Amino acid sequence: MQPSESNSSVSAPIHHSWLYRRVVLPVLALLRMGTSPEKLAWSIAVGLLIGINPILGSTTILCLAVAFILRLNVAASQLGNHIVYPLELILVIPFIHIASRIFHTAPMPLSPNELLHAAREHPIALSRQLWLWEWHAFLLWAILAAVAIPLFALALTPFLRKLLKRVERHQYPILS
Repeated sequence: MQPSESNSSVSAPIHHSWLYRRVVLPVLALLRMGTSPEKLAWSIAVGLLIGINPILGSTTILCLAVAFILRLNVAASQLGNHIVYPLELILVIPFIHIASRIFHTAPMPLSPNELLHAAREHPIALSRQLWLWEWHAFLLWAILAAVAIPLFALALTPFLRKLLKRVERHQYPILS
């Protein structure tokens, strides 16, 4: 065998993107383990929408509880939850502002000086107002989630069915 022949038979390792390794491969693995596309779609949709709720720090526990109650795939719901974490941080303030308009509460001041002044002068009143803003933002999110989760699940299901067919035909590498 000549040296050029041995080099051509060895293929270079495949280097997948971070998104492929952290999102696509776990979904493919769940499909290979027998999770139905419908259940997987609902699990991911629940995780995605719970992941953007405006109560910071509540998403993991809330995802676990909802996945357990609805008998969804916990891993898939947590995957969806953690994918959208940056969106949760970005959407907290818009949820609070929109909710304060809908529920006719005082708008949240965005100025750090205003917040510090309120914290120094009226800390209990500010705490109550913060809870009210969060509660209203959570109600707004809950209404949005009740509408969006089924829409996301219905949109994901055909995609996951096609993906399952490809997995069954071994057209996607699971471990590369």
